[in-house]
Amino acid sequence: MARHYGMDWLRVGAFGLLILYHIGMVFVPWNFHVKSSHVEDWTTLPMMATNAWRLPLLFVVSGYASRALLRRSVGVGGFLANRSWRLLVPLVFGIAVIVPPQSWVELVTKYHYATGFPYFWLHDYFRFGMLDGIVLPTWNHLWFVGYLWVYTVVLAGLVALVRTEVLQRLFDRAFAGWGVLVIPMLWALAVHAWWFPMAGETHALVDDTMAHFMYVPDFLFGFALARSEPALAALRRYWPVAAVLGLAGFACVVTIEYRWPPSVPTPRWVYRPYGAAHAVQQWGTIAALIGLADRWLNRDAPWRAMLTEAVFPFYIIHQTIIVVVMFWLLPLGLSGNAEFSILVAATVAGCWAFYLGGRAVPLLRPLIGLRAR
Repeated sequence: MARHYGMDWLRVGAFGLLILYHIGMVFVPWNFHVKSSHVEDWTTLPMMATNAWRLPLLFVVSGYASRALLRRSVGVGGFLANRSWRLLVPLVFGIAVIVPPQSWVELVTKYHYATGFPYFWLHDYFRFGMLDGIVLPTWNHLWFVGYLWVYTVVLAGLVALVRTEVLQRLFDRAFAGWGVLVIPMLWALAVHAWWFPMAGETHALVDDTMAHFMYVPDFLFGFALARSEPALAALRRYWPVAAVLGLAGFACVVTIEYRWPPSVPTPRWVYRPYGAAHAVQQWGTIAALIGLADRWLNRDAPWRAMLTEAVFPFYIIHQTIIVVVMFWLLPLGLSGNAEFSILVAATVAGCWAFYLGGRAVPLLRPLIGLRAR
């Protein structure tokens, strides 16, 4: 398999957008670990521009990357061992060290937890139970890493037990031409508009049926796409149509959000139309972005290798930086624009420091998701 630089750039962009989205979570009227005093209903509208497709896209590009990793591995066992090491070690480290400040800030700001962070980390965090309604310990934003490992185990079992070349040929036939737009969009419509209208995700793995119904097919689609020139050619050809569908779905989502903002109860009859618009925006945008990446971004650049390596450490640390910095900003009484600007600057600087510092120390590299030298 030749390396697809366009998918690398898409992965970098998707993770960068996710970090910006989590900064936005401080200002929207949705639940988050810490909230600014400048929460406004209108902030949900720009967030909705990416809400439908940012996470499904991450699972698609992760599936795509898994195909290349499998090709470079010594059998399915070697692939699973490598992925388990690269995912589970940072996950355990993140749960034990990176995530605890988020839980402490949430307890202090929402439930008036009275003791400092050292006491919380040593006495309360590893209680394996509830504290003021918060499960401790927890993985918070690192749920993505846990889900990705579980899906990787499923994929390894599938590759070991099934003749994947037969499935690949079926995929090439089904997703050539218009099938690459129609089939995934029909599945997304069934999930979001029929089976689980307006359902939320729990990120708790065992009771997150709706999320698995979307993310497992997305992950497997990316895996098959990595060896499917007919599907890539179709995405490259039909990306303008996909983009129009994605924008139309987003327009419907914005209309409904504007009519029924978070402060206004939403009638139940709106759930299915909203879910349908969400589904169309979701796959239309993903298909358009892959088509654009394949057509225009499939070329290397000097910063590509470093950015591709850096996105996972950035993902591990970014939310803790956001939550802690926002906690420090709360007593200062700054404007919303000032808070947002400081959060962006601090998060970017902190992520680079975490990545560059961890990369330079051999013992720290596996903890932040990097290959051992």
